[in-house]
Amino acid sequence: MKKILVPVDFSKTSATAFDVAFDIAKKSGAELIAMNVVEEITTDSYRVTGEWHKADWEDRIFTFEMLKKSRTQLEKLVNDPKYDAVKITGEQRVGNPFHGITTIITEKKVDLVVMGTKGHTKIQEMVIGTNTEKVVRHSRCPVLTVQSKPSTTNFKNVVYATAMSPDEDIFSRFVKNTQQIYGSTIHLVRINTPGSFQRDSIAKDALAKFAKRLSLKNFTINVYNELSEEEGIVYFADSINADLIAMATHGRSGFAQVLAGSIAEDVVGQSKRPVLTFVVKR
Repeated sequence: MKKILVPVDFSKTSATAFDVAFDIAKKSGAELIAMNVVEEITTDSYRVTGEWHKADWEDRIFTFEMLKKSRTQLEKLVNDPKYDAVKITGEQRVGNPFHGITTIITEKKVDLVVMGTKGHTKIQEMVIGTNTEKVVRHSRCPVLTVQSKPSTTNFKNVVYATAMSPDEDIFSRFVKNTQQIYGSTIHLVRINTPGSFQRDSIAKDALAKFAKRLSLKNFTINVYNELSEEEGIVYFADSINADLIAMATHGRSGFAQVLAGSIAEDVVGQSKRPVLTFVVKR
């Protein structure tokens, strides 16, 4: 892992995500990219006749002042001595946060995005608003969401909720790399629900084959029964006091195709623990 992107808006939630990203970067030797996006104010004040209304200039001035303020805050963050152990660069963009983030991911070849969340069930609010929901769904690299300051960023116990699909190979390697960095135990889990049930023997055999295909070491195999996949993932993580939840997301039906929309969002929204997600494309 070489580059970690952290969208910041200088809120408490954003600061928590940045501190988590800093700890990960220090452990892995990665570079941090602190990114702030200022949304340009637009109005309907441009008249059909082609005349510019006074409000247009006021909006431009407001945007300029916001840029100045955020640039000062960004420079202060990047140059803070307490982060000297990691290389940090600042990026400021104007426009839509989602497009700004996805552009940076491609431009800088980002390996991980770390974002803060206020923990609403459907991710109604996040550090940069509802654009975070889009990032979780569409990012080309893994996204780590953090609701509150975790008790530890030394991710020793990692819950990996997996569909055991070949489509997960890239994400599986990322999880395995995380294990190597932290010396983690990977807890593979299949969630049994009333609508998607497998016998323990069948589920555990499939998980064992998945682990063998990945050449995993230091792992456990688990089947957990709950009414829904998202509740099962969160409750299982709680039951073993996990430090991190990891889940690849794709498809839109059943646990065999972990729901890229609601399940991942609900886990991110409900879990008090950091959640690592990655959307795999079929």
